[in-house]
Amino acid sequence: MSEAIPSLERSVHAKNWRLLLLGALAIAGVLVLGALILIQQRTDLERDRAIALQQHSFEVILRANQLSGGIAAAEAALGRYVVSADRNLGQQYADQWARAGEQLQRLRQLTADSDSQRRQVQALQKAFLARGRELDDTALYTTYKRDRDAWGAYYQVRESAARTQVEKTLDTIVEEERGVLRDRTRAAAQLIDNSSYASRVLSGFGLVIALGAVIFGWLAIEAQGERALADADAAWERERAGQLREAVAAATAQLREEAREREGAEAKLRQAQKMDAVGQLTGGIAHDFNNMLAVVLGGVELARRQIESDPKEAARHLDNAMEGAHRAAALTRQLLAFSRSESLAPEAVDAGGLIRGMRDLLDRTLGDTIRVETQDRGMGWRIWVDRHQLENAVLNLAVNARDAMNGRGTLTILTGESRLAANAVGHCAAGDYVSVAVRDTGCGMTPEVLERVFEPFFTTKPVGKGTGLGLSQIFGFVRQSGGGIAIETAPGEGTTVTLYLPRYKGVVQAAAPALPEAAEEKPGGSYDILVVEDDPRVLAATLAALHELGHRAVGCADPLKAPAAIESMPTLDLVMTDVLMPGQTGPEMIACVEGQLRGAAVLFVTGFTGEASAEQLRDRPVLRKPFTVAALSRAVREAVDGEARRVAQAAE
Repeated sequence: MSEAIPSLERSVHAKNWRLLLLGALAIAGVLVLGALILIQQRTDLERDRAIALQQHSFEVILRANQLSGGIAAAEAALGRYVVSADRNLGQQYADQWARAGEQLQRLRQLTADSDSQRRQVQALQKAFLARGRELDDTALYTTYKRDRDAWGAYYQVRESAARTQVEKTLDTIVEEERGVLRDRTRAAAQLIDNSSYASRVLSGFGLVIALGAVIFGWLAIEAQGERALADADAAWERERAGQLREAVAAATAQLREEAREREGAEAKLRQAQKMDAVGQLTGGIAHDFNNMLAVVLGGVELARRQIESDPKEAARHLDNAMEGAHRAAALTRQLLAFSRSESLAPEAVDAGGLIRGMRDLLDRTLGDTIRVETQDRGMGWRIWVDRHQLENAVLNLAVNARDAMNGRGTLTILTGESRLAANAVGHCAAGDYVSVAVRDTGCGMTPEVLERVFEPFFTTKPVGKGTGLGLSQIFGFVRQSGGGIAIETAPGEGTTVTLYLPRYKGVVQAAAPALPEAAEEKPGGSYDILVVEDDPRVLAATLAALHELGHRAVGCADPLKAPAAIESMPTLDLVMTDVLMPGQTGPEMIACVEGQLRGAAVLFVTGFTGEASAEQLRDRPVLRKPFTVAALSRAVREAVDGEARRVAQAAE
């Protein structure tokens, strides 16, 4: 019995030791398990954070690339708009640029958590706004049909500092974000490796201290399972990223195909719009020319009937025919100026005096049923503009007002002075301006019509009653002169169109008195002249006018026969030649006979110089068709005198 007690005590001690050991092993297992759980949770959190950061980097790179692509698409749309002048393409440019702005805003939101990227995006936004202003200015030239200026501006801003800054900043953002992405990927991989290593060490230690503890093994299996799940999640994320890249590539290919289809449709639409505009323009021109030809033919016919019975009345009818012919010539020059965007010939002009001088012209043009009132509220301010362009602008506005009043009403023209703030009227700079307002009591305009009044070829008149060029020309003239236009109108309440032109503060030089156009000048001498003209009627009329002026003129209808004609003339003082002729142009003919001229002067005659440049004309005088006998006399004398002066200067 006494021996059993120690044995029992040993058994109890052994059991206690095993219990203590099991307890210790359990505690160690719990600690190991707790450590494994903590490591796994930390791994999961860090993995999720790494994935989120990688996703954020992908989004930053994607937004930057989308912004770059949006800017490129907007610039491409602007290029097509500059080439075609199609307003739909202009709208596409505006839409593309607006979408690029949205991408910039999203990029700014994505990079708000990084001070460095926030500063880069702020710099990018400044460059983006500057680039937008450059492209908007280019688009504005095209909107106002200043095609050459638009082309020059477009090629000039293709490599501007703003564009370079945008591209450089985007590249910097993308490259830095890619570097961050690489660092984050390496950190995530290192974290996973470290976590895996720690898990293996602790699992091994747990197996050593709890070989018989099923719970420890079960916990180890659970840990391995969770780790496998994490690997599966990572593999799924990688697969998703690959699918995303494939989707982006497919969408890009689809967009390119849609762009090609859209370009084809736009080309067809541009052709249709071009033909419609040409038809509208030719109809209006034909209408205006028919009216002028009716005046010319009617006056000539009446003069033929009354030339013997009433010479005075016949002369009046001939004067009317001449006025109609001058109006037709003025319309032709206006159309040529519109097509070539001719430069202005500015001078200091008193707007009030100019309107007073136009009173008779306005009365004849508008008719007796239109009451014309003029008010000069200026302070003697002058403007620096092309006088004839301003007269045409006022006359165009007056004719439009007459049509809006259906031929009856009151037309008021007011001139005054204004002090404008910056951009108070259009894009006018702050300063002093002279205002010319044309007010009518007509039907007024709806907001829809007001929005399009300055578009070329747009007109509310019936087909064949107008070209739609008047207001667009006025707009271009005023903008080219540094001013702006304001329109006040409402349906049934009339319309007031006000031109604001910058005040001229320079010294006004007294102008030499102008000779009336109709007054014929006596030639300074009698000259031997060769006239080269392919149109037989123009040739006959020119020869008759030269003979009337006392000159000895010889005609040549073929420029290729001009050398023989020159050789057959004993003396030659002047070669008067048309510019555009079949077979050989006037400048080409003069270049061929340069050695035969023997000091003779050259006078080019043309209604449209076409492709002939100032270099081809060699700075020789040009007489514009149609011309009067007085203009012909002056041109002949000035050409001969000018050549004589050049010869004298060369001899000195």
